[in-house]
This record gives sequence, C-alpha cells and structure tokens, in this order.
Amino acid sequence: MASPPLVPDFAIDEAHLRRMTLGDRALEREVLTMFSAQAASLVALLSSWPADAAALAHTLKGSARAIGAFAVADAAAELEDALRRGGDAADLLAMLDAAVDHARVAIGDLLER
Repeated sequence: MASPPLVPDFAIDEAHLRRMTLGDRALEREVLTMFSAQAASLVALLSSWPADAAALAHTLKGSARAIGAFAVADAAAELEDALRRGGDAADLLAMLDAAVDHARVAIGDLLER
C-alpha cells in the first residue's frame, strides 16, 4: 500500500479554516484576504534577507497554520530553522515562494465562490 503524500494536494484546508472562523463566511473571506496580502509581502521582504528573516518566517508559519495553509506553514518552518542555524536557505525560500503562490491561487478561487 502506498504512503499518503507528505504535502496535501490542496493548498487550503477548508475544514480547518471553517473551524478556526467558527463557520463565519465573512470572517473566512477577511482572513484569507489578509493572509494572501501578508504572505506575498513577507516573501518579497524575505528575498532581501533582512536581519529578522527568521522572525518573519516564524510569523508567516503561524499565520499559515491559522488558516489551514499547511504547505506554506511547513515551508516557512523549514526556512526559519535553516535561518536560525545559519545555513544556506536560498532553496528553502524558493520552496516557500512556490507554496505561497499555490496558496494565493487557491485563495483567489475560494474568494470567487
């Protein structure tokens, strides 16, 4: 029997999002809109490798977990860990950027419903 994928094939866990927003559709839309903007802004800022990059990755990780963007959260966690260890994080930033792009597309689709 094959193992399940480590990264889900969906960008936003809608059931988790509903639980976190108590099923309030207006609140879901608000947090998705805010997350999309915040995530894009943080990834752009991270690309300049600021001194507080690990803290920024940590912030993104928490925001992503709150809305059910678990692939973004995992990528941000890996980046944060690498930055705190002082390792090369360029590939991890690229992975985070791709995860954020995927989540933002899914958010756009959810907001159009």
